[in-house]
Amino acid sequence: MDSTGGQSLYPLHRCKTLHLVRHAQGVHNVEGEKNDDAYLSYDLFDAQLTPLGWKQVHNLRKHVQACGISKSIDLVIVSPLLRTMQTAVGAFGGEAYTDGVNVPPLMVANTGNSGHPAISSLNCPPFVAVELCREHLGVHPCDKRRSIREYRPLFPAIDFSLVENDDDILWKPDIRETNEEVADRGHKFLKWLWTREEKEIAIVTHSGFLFHTLSAFGNDPVVKSEICTHFANCELRSMVFIDRSMVGSASSTTNYPGKIPHGLDLPSDLATEKLPENGLAN
Repeated sequence: MDSTGGQSLYPLHRCKTLHLVRHAQGVHNVEGEKNDDAYLSYDLFDAQLTPLGWKQVHNLRKHVQACGISKSIDLVIVSPLLRTMQTAVGAFGGEAYTDGVNVPPLMVANTGNSGHPAISSLNCPPFVAVELCREHLGVHPCDKRRSIREYRPLFPAIDFSLVENDDDILWKPDIRETNEEVADRGHKFLKWLWTREEKEIAIVTHSGFLFHTLSAFGNDPVVKSEICTHFANCELRSMVFIDRSMVGSASSTTNYPGKIPHGLDLPSDLATEKLPENGLAN
């Protein structure tokens, strides 16, 4: 990517806009702040959002509506854990579900004992659950998911078809992924994104996954500081993702070839270059 004065250009069809979101505050965040050993407790299995977490979600929702993101995104990708799905549907879903609306809800009422009303899927982008963007796998029960058959009735409008196994066979009680393994999984996830046609995508995931995936990017110290620091609960950062390999990018939907109808179009600057040495044109 050539640059002039710190600025650069890249073809639009070789770029995606990503809106990266860490889930809102979960019960495991509160208990873990008090005592690190709490992360080992099965009481925190597949941790749900706290009441404060839901307030964070509602504030994020106001933000994405005010800045227009909620209308521009083509797809929401979400880690298939309770706290991330609650965050995703709360921030990017429809209004509270009402009787007479003939669409499946994104989330039924009181999911995760939240006391939260159902959330409609009306006028929303598709929501797809993807295991590649889960948090560190293993050891911590808060990062172990429920079976997909348990999730489907709770989140009827989320597409779980890309999750290969009903039960969580990825999480091991005695082996936790290394940071390097999480980063490798994150890079596989980013490569997979180029198989998608959508150009503007919201991704609701986890602190560790985001930090270790993004740490490979940003050569400039200022840019790296904006990309690679840890996310706060319910923080959103928007980034442009560029396909330098030019392998996964789709053809442009906005470029126009011109010369329709066909006609002569020699540019004046090229015409000047073709003048004879005496400066006289025939």
